[in-house]
Amino acid sequence: MKLIVDEKRVSLEEIIETKSLEISKNEEFVTHIKHTHDFLMESIKNGKPIYGITTGYGSSGKNYVSYEDAERLQTNLFRFHGCGIGENLSYKVCRYAVIMRTISLSKARSAVSMELLHRLEMLIEKDIIPVIPSQGSVGASGDLTPLSYIAAVIAGEREVYYKGEIKDVMEVYSELNITPYSFKPKEALAIMNGTTIMSAIALNAIEQFEVILDSMESYVSGMFEVLLGDDTPVSDFVHESKPFSGQIQAAKNIKRKIEGSKLTHGRDDRYDKFFADNDLNIQDTYSMRCAPQVLGVIRDNLNISKNWVETEINSVNDNPLIDGENRVIYTSGNFYGGYVAHAMDTLKICAANLADLLDKEFALLVDHKFNRGLGENLKLTNEPFFHGFKAMQISLSSLSADVIKNTTAASIHSRPTESLNQDKVSMGTTAANDFEKMMPDLHNMLSIAFLGMAQAVDIRGVAEVSPHLKNIHDEIRTIVKPLLEDRRMDGDIKAIKVLLKEARFT
Repeated sequence: MKLIVDEKRVSLEEIIETKSLEISKNEEFVTHIKHTHDFLMESIKNGKPIYGITTGYGSSGKNYVSYEDAERLQTNLFRFHGCGIGENLSYKVCRYAVIMRTISLSKARSAVSMELLHRLEMLIEKDIIPVIPSQGSVGASGDLTPLSYIAAVIAGEREVYYKGEIKDVMEVYSELNITPYSFKPKEALAIMNGTTIMSAIALNAIEQFEVILDSMESYVSGMFEVLLGDDTPVSDFVHESKPFSGQIQAAKNIKRKIEGSKLTHGRDDRYDKFFADNDLNIQDTYSMRCAPQVLGVIRDNLNISKNWVETEINSVNDNPLIDGENRVIYTSGNFYGGYVAHAMDTLKICAANLADLLDKEFALLVDHKFNRGLGENLKLTNEPFFHGFKAMQISLSSLSADVIKNTTAASIHSRPTESLNQDKVSMGTTAANDFEKMMPDLHNMLSIAFLGMAQAVDIRGVAEVSPHLKNIHDEIRTIVKPLLEDRRMDGDIKAIKVLLKEARFT
């Protein structure tokens, strides 16, 4: 898909699907960009002190810089912020960041030139993607340090992802006969004063988490089947009685996925068997019966978070803001990443609840006291010297602890920096990094869980399960054999994780 960038709102789905990018040639849009830029240049030439453009930054804002030195100030800005640390963000996240910064700067309130917008367009079109370190931002004055890596690449400094390799940008520019760009006053600041890195990390993590949540609903529906569950908890009447949209959707998803199963039963079956079966409880455990309620909260929070991140991406989040039509300059704080920070902190809690639910349900699946005849640790053979999924449950449970222990809200850990100018900051990038780091653990947990689910289907009989669960079982069995005797299973987990990340279990 080609994304035409102007002042319109861009959806998360459009960003994800963007293959190429073009700055709009619409005359009204181009005129608006130029008019705002011209007003700012005029104000600078008239000697007006404007923060970060003809003054220093932060506590150095009292220092005046002449128009002649304003361009050099922009170069120094990205250079002294070249202190990013930690692992590099992925090519995908860095590419998202370039697209998102282009969207924000195209709102005609940042006073950048059309030339700068076309340079950002060029990076996407020629697939020259800045390499950006993951750490070094407190999320106010935006993502200054990581975004400096985009500014530096535009000016011909630092490294880029190009043709599957990391290369010095000047090597690539020389190969393609590209001249480094010289920033006009405010332009480096406009790139760097924004919430783009936290938003790019957030979008990438949200993409993964959405697949994880869909897959988790498939796992829960499978549990209803292989544990011979009562399908009453997913009845429409139940969730219409507590009409949260996420809860209703989760229940409908589970109900749809168990259609055609010969293993689940209705509420009357439990009543009929109550006096004849001493081992049959009138209700299933909370982790089964309340699964739609648990997952519903997660669904609603995910939708809220997606909306916040999308709004953030479409916002003008640098400083100062320029109203070219009314010839007014606004000094403000839109670079504060509070919405992204709170969205990510909330989704960290959601991820922990999902991990906790999965841990509880898998414990039911492998425990012969609760798994309704599936046996000890899902063993397919009766020999006492085999152990089935005993250690797999330990691994899954350990991962749940790793997820849960990292739920402390990053947004409450504001760190004052820059001579107390940045005295209250969002920590949005830290929150986004924290959330994204949970994804590998969740992938591994679900991989283990689906391996156990396939084993349970083998025990119950493939002919008994729903078409949805049969499809999942068949996908797994094409690459992993049933566990008949003790063997290493780390390779099996890795193999299933590939399917999981490809959304094959949703």
